[in-house]
Amino acid sequence: MSCIHYKFFSKLNYGTVTFSGLDISLCHLKCKIMRQEKLKAANSDLQISDAQTKEEYTEDALIPKNSLVVVKRIPAGGVKATSKTDVTAPQSCKIPGTASFRSRTEPVSRTSEATANLAEANASEEDKIKAMMIHSCREYDSVN
Repeated sequence: MSCIHYKFFSKLNYGTVTFSGLDISLCHLKCKIMRQEKLKAANSDLQISDAQTKEEYTEDALIPKNSLVVVKRIPAGGVKATSKTDVTAPQSCKIPGTASFRSRTEPVSRTSEATANLAEANASEEDKIKAMMIHSCREYDSVN
């Protein structure tokens, strides 16, 4: 019996997958690791790379016996690249009159700015929530 030693990126100990033959396909290795670790394929996928060279295996790769691999759990759809630009709310979540979270530095109403306790303020619940969000983000604004 041949084996491959795998280790999740966040764990310290290696696990072992046994198989017959000189090598195993990446797909079969993923299935065996998921079965052994009791992971559901619908929730996540596995990214497998060589522990020594840090080279990521592609879908058609054959992994030789007695290899050491590092496993990372990734979302089922794969990892999406994110840009480090200003975050804006989706269209369904946008508040009328605001473009992004960073642009909301103006007070919602004079009542919410003058009252220290928003619970006692004479304003609608929506205005109180907007004032609370603005006030809590004020320290982290790029203007400061």
